[in-house]
Amino acid sequence: MKAVVITVPGGPEVLKLQDVADPELKEDEVLIKVAATALNRADTLQRKGAYPPPPGSSPYLGLECSGTIEAVGKHVSRWQAGDRVCALLSGGGYAEKVAVPAGQVFPVPPGISLKDAASFPEVACTVWSTVFMMSRLSAGETFLVHGGSSGIGTFAIQIAKYQGVRVFVTAGSEEKLAVCKELGADVCINYKTEDFVARVKEETGGKGVDVILDSIGASYFRRNLDSLNFDGRLFVIGMLGGAVTEIDLRVVLSRRLTIQAAGLRYRSPENKAEIAREVENNVWPAIVAGRVKTVIYKSFPLSEAAEAHRLMESSQHIGKILLVA
Repeated sequence: MKAVVITVPGGPEVLKLQDVADPELKEDEVLIKVAATALNRADTLQRKGAYPPPPGSSPYLGLECSGTIEAVGKHVSRWQAGDRVCALLSGGGYAEKVAVPAGQVFPVPPGISLKDAASFPEVACTVWSTVFMMSRLSAGETFLVHGGSSGIGTFAIQIAKYQGVRVFVTAGSEEKLAVCKELGADVCINYKTEDFVARVKEETGGKGVDVILDSIGASYFRRNLDSLNFDGRLFVIGMLGGAVTEIDLRVVLSRRLTIQAAGLRYRSPENKAEIAREVENNVWPAIVAGRVKTVIYKSFPLSEAAEAHRLMESSQHIGKILLVA
């Protein structure tokens, strides 16, 4: 099969489409003929040599895909050859075929094309596990997501609104904020021209929000804590603004704050399967109802993976970027 290979760690130009061996199918896995995969920021880190795949995982990029099942392992009962699916991966999406544990596979939601379904697994599993399963965001609460126009952000806005939450977002341009507003965001903050802490306080009567989903890390850490309500929950899923910071524990103690951080890729297959079932039960109905839509900025063929990475690193996109096999 063909796959996008990182020839050496480096810039987008190191990505080359090459002939490689087909993946080996284990007893609890399905083999998917890939229709499309979607880019995630983690892919750019792996390309630079900073985010290795978990032991035993595919060496190739790609944390999600959609496609058609070609074969199933002997312990797999739910799926069969010919099923149209999308899946959460530990790697391997930038290829014509990928093997994945059966518990990380989803049916393509009715009304969503096979190609576009590739945009859902990673964002849905990330947002549902962090914001809802672990931070317990619930109807009537307030929620701030940084990078509202990203793949994570555009999904988080929609699923939070579906759950009856008041949504705040930050983004870096009026064009991006307009898209966030269109998706349902209640309060849209341009972080380049506004102090998001002051605006959050103003919009909440001085209280702050209940939950924050943050991919920035150190440079936003103190301001995130200052933006939280009593019993507020901060969840960190990225470190675009640095990894090391200081914390004043008095701030955490006085307002009973919770700080959590997690990734998805290194979780066990059992844990990922649990998240996947929660997502299918809670998110898929929102997609079927048309309340959560795909937000896809651009699609590239696998052979143009380097160009897709350049676009992602420019941060000019809104929503997801796809690679079509």
